[in-house]
Amino acid sequence: MAFSEAELRPLPKISLHDHLDGGLKPSTIIELADEIGYELPANTPESLGNWFFESCQSGNLVDYLKTFDVTLAVMQTKKGLKQVAKDFVYNLAADGVIWGEVRWAPEQHQQQGLELDQIVEAVQSGIDEAIDELEGKGVTIGVGQLVSAMRQNNNAYEMAELALRHRDRGVVGFDIAGPEAGFLPKLHRHAFTLLAKEHFPVTVHAGEADGIKSINSALLHGRALRLGHGVRIMEDIKVEKGADVLSAELGRTAAWVRDRGITLECSPTSNIQTGAFSQWGSTMAEHPINLLYDLGFNVTINTDNRLMSNTTLSREMALLSEAFDYDLEDFANFQLNAASSAFVSLDVREELISTITDAYFGV
Repeated sequence: MAFSEAELRPLPKISLHDHLDGGLKPSTIIELADEIGYELPANTPESLGNWFFESCQSGNLVDYLKTFDVTLAVMQTKKGLKQVAKDFVYNLAADGVIWGEVRWAPEQHQQQGLELDQIVEAVQSGIDEAIDELEGKGVTIGVGQLVSAMRQNNNAYEMAELALRHRDRGVVGFDIAGPEAGFLPKLHRHAFTLLAKEHFPVTVHAGEADGIKSINSALLHGRALRLGHGVRIMEDIKVEKGADVLSAELGRTAAWVRDRGITLECSPTSNIQTGAFSQWGSTMAEHPINLLYDLGFNVTINTDNRLMSNTTLSREMALLSEAFDYDLEDFANFQLNAASSAFVSLDVREELISTITDAYFGV
């Protein structure tokens, strides 16, 4: 039997691929928009939430990204950034997340004249305040920032420097985001070289809206430890279906990703919305995640954008349970993969692994 979202919610989870500007509460958007006089496409939390979800059913990443114009509009002040970050942590906690990495691009929040360091600090203040308040309520959660550079722009090096300045003040990793096709990671190789010299971990959006060449560049030029989405690694896997058996032959890139444990940050609902695996299907039951899991890839489950996909990590797990008949052992494996891939120290990873093991296996 499939698990429900409510049944899965109390279980501890690790969230690795979760965008701050894609996870706003509709009620907060309305409140902040009213303060700055920004006109919204809908005026109630329910109707606004529906507008985001329906607007993201285009089947391609470029149109999907257009909805972020609205969320970014209300994230241009210290107050707005702090409130959004605080809400985000509360949403993670309500979803059973014990360690979450929130990614976002500070360069997109300077429309009202804020400096980059002020922007990162405002977000961190919201994170810290939420963590403290939750701790007072008996809820323990850890949250780290992933600074993203927009790959279509030419300032990744500056964003890398920004991330490094805040590495001991909440920032735990680096990412590049935005339209993938036509903007290979190699365009930002100098930024990635700086991060490598400083031993700072990197995840790269690759294998979502572009294929193997993007993944190869993420590995070679980005020194990526994780691939944001990565589902188009399937382009390097030859699958043959016989009468009773399914066989797969991995190309060199796919074999490298699997054998070296490069993490795939899969986001099932989002992948359907953006058409990330349209070559192989368009439904949850056709998502490559199950085959990749069976083949031994280091697969994790993520939300990508909670608002745009109207989802939670618990909901993604429930949908996968229905599609592939996953049980608690399967979900434990996904969460252990995520815990082992988190951009935290070995000691913290071991604590996360212990918490997950106890909860899922009752040991």
